Amino acid sequence: MKRNPHLDIYLEKIKINTENIKNLCQKHGIEVVGITKGCCAIPEVGQAIIEGGIKILGDSRIENLKRLKKNGLKAETMLIRIPMLSEVDRVIDWADISLNSEISVINLLSQAALKKKTVHRIILMIDLGDLREGIMPDNTLEMMGEIRKLSGVKLIGLGANFCCVSGVMPTRENLNKLVRLTEEIERNFQINLEVISGGDTSVLKLVEDNIIPERINQLRVGVGILLGQDDVRLRNIAGTFQDTFILTGEVIEIKDKPSLPQGEIGLDAFGEIPVLQDLGIRKRAILALGKQDVHLGSLIPLKERIKIIGASSDHLIIDVTDFEENIKVGDEVRFRLNYPALLSTTTSKYIKKYFYRKGKNNGYKYERKEFNIY
Repeated sequence: MKRNPHLDIYLEKIKINTENIKNLCQKHGIEVVGITKGCCAIPEVGQAIIEGGIKILGDSRIENLKRLKKNGLKAETMLIRIPMLSEVDRVIDWADISLNSEISVINLLSQAALKKKTVHRIILMIDLGDLREGIMPDNTLEMMGEIRKLSGVKLIGLGANFCCVSGVMPTRENLNKLVRLTEEIERNFQINLEVISGGDTSVLKLVEDNIIPERINQLRVGVGILLGQDDVRLRNIAGTFQDTFILTGEVIEIKDKPSLPQGEIGLDAFGEIPVLQDLGIRKRAILALGKQDVHLGSLIPLKERIKIIGASSDHLIIDVTDFEENIKVGDEVRFRLNYPALLSTTTSKYIKKYFYRKGKNNGYKYERKEFNIY
């Protein structure tokens, strides 16, 4: 019997998502890096992505890359968060490639790689307007000159990021800036850069519309594979599944209660003032699930006419007045996840993870196996 709350993970659907996105990009000469940070690098999920045709797995945490390597996954690894000075030795141990923007970090990566008698590959990140990581374009040639003085590291290309902080969208125009900058470097230093890493899932729309610049040859795709979504455009990607991760919570109370609280209203436990509408007496259910487990705004009830009202650390309140079925204590309520909910549930040690693989007649067979990141 599965424990609640729990997360069901459909590995075959993740594999199919991967295959479809990989095939789309392959037609344009683009390699896909499968990003696992959204699922805490669960090895079974990483393996499904590999089985979908991916050769490089990327993550923002060294601990996650280590987990992938320790579990024997046959893929190269990429650290997609700019390394900390304090972790450069571990970067060399567990990441084959890393994204970088600070010469002081690259210098230490060089020293650490030389000590370990290896060569670490790096991608230099360029800030094209989103104002997260990356050097400003005007500083690229100077930075290149510094990097080329170093041994132990090999610059394999340039990269950019979009939509993560400031909401700047990828366009043909700003990606062409990355291409032109690459070509300027190649002319000035008489080299050929093998990678132009054009961004994340948000760039897939340009690929689908056939307007991606020709020299963009790598994308780092996470949510597109894991959930089949382009979340910045609020769209589902053609040929993909969205029900790849299903969260289940158990009802611990069911009662008719007023929809408005009674008494003086102050801040809740999270420093917010609740905003509620007077709908009269409503049937409310409490699930043993809360903000400590999941990002509530990204939960989507699988059953219609179930409405999320709010939550505390450990209690999720739903309105089931208009739901046709008779919900009672002990019943389970299931949810599909958007990206923030996926990120939080896979990280939570309180939510058990179970896997489903493809069974007979195209169904899905439950595999009794739990995953615990701790």
